[in-house]
Amino acid sequence: MDAFVWQAAALALVGIVAGFLNVMAGGGSLLTLPLLIFLGLPAAVANGTNRVAIFFQNLFAINGFRRQGIFPARLALLCTLPALAGSYFGANMAITMDDELFRRVLAMIMVGVMVFTAIDPMRRLRLGEVHMTFMRSSVLVVSFFFVGVYGGFVQAGVGFIIITALLVHGLDLVRINAIKVIVIFCFTIVALAIFMLHGQVNYGLGLSLAAGNSIGGWVATHVAVKKGHDWIKKVVTLTVFVFALKLFFS
Repeated sequence: MDAFVWQAAALALVGIVAGFLNVMAGGGSLLTLPLLIFLGLPAAVANGTNRVAIFFQNLFAINGFRRQGIFPARLALLCTLPALAGSYFGANMAITMDDELFRRVLAMIMVGVMVFTAIDPMRRLRLGEVHMTFMRSSVLVVSFFFVGVYGGFVQAGVGFIIITALLVHGLDLVRINAIKVIVIFCFTIVALAIFMLHGQVNYGLGLSLAAGNSIGGWVATHVAVKKGHDWIKKVVTLTVFVFALKLFFS
């Protein structure tokens, strides 16, 4: 019981940072997923348990954006439907993957996301807003199917991918983040259901993490201070690097 209390407290505290990062940009699961593994959960169970927190975090974030009058439902729907299908395939891949292989794949993904974050190509992708033609809409649908596959498989870093996919269409970051939390919330329902059906969720730790993620996600919808975000990103980059090395060589 004592072990669970300190584990739950640690997850809630880390969850606040992760929830804030997830809504502001992405990468929060790069902190929470390795932490769940280090607390002794098998990789697949850690992956499923993390989805409980993601579900509640984005539920609170959607409500926060809606209260501020930012709810781009039409474009969010266009992105969400293919992501739902992709998430089903991705989550099933994660369930069937060997535990040790998943840990190594996760480590490589973490390093890749860390490099992507450091290079920050998103700043150079910002265009003036463009008209959504049939061709552009088709590209968006296909790209979000693969976003769903990736999100269903591992979740970690999917926010960066969504931001990049939408920036090339000229959207501002406020609307992008609103669309992002709607898409992730919806495909998380599919992924979480699959993990639950296979008994790959620790509900106690998942709800503890969800408490922190929800607070962080709610705060992030109200706070957008550039300096603070840049400082936190540096801390996350260092932490991700350490976690990735430990995951890869353990």
